[in-house]
Amino acid sequence: MNKILTAFNLIVITLLASMMLFGAYNHVANPAFYNGFIPDFLPKLLVNYFTALIELIIGILIIFPNLRRLGMLLFIGLMLTFFPVHIWDLLKETPAIGSKEAAIARLVVQFFLIGIAYFALKRTKPLKSIKSDDTTK
Repeated sequence: MNKILTAFNLIVITLLASMMLFGAYNHVANPAFYNGFIPDFLPKLLVNYFTALIELIIGILIIFPNLRRLGMLLFIGLMLTFFPVHIWDLLKETPAIGSKEAAIARLVVQFFLIGIAYFALKRTKPLKSIKSDDTTK
């Protein structure tokens, strides 16, 4: 059973890191795709580039075992930050994602992503604290 959980954990890590890195790339390569999700009072290009930077950092953090815990926490935080935007989109007459069903599915997927990130977070060992060398005594 432990091998199955370890394999699942590796799949989750790979999926989330890949998702963040691809998202970062796509925010820069195809910013118009995200414009409908960004409220009109915000500068769309700046928000796209800022989101790309955040997703790039999170993706990189998830890749490295000694930084993974921070990456998973930031991933969960980012997903929670996106909730109001996705709920706002769902409540629009015509959601930017295309349909009400797609907007609902996106929220369900977001809960799932938070859940698997939490699973990986719990399986990621915290860094051991560095103890100072007490040679001054």
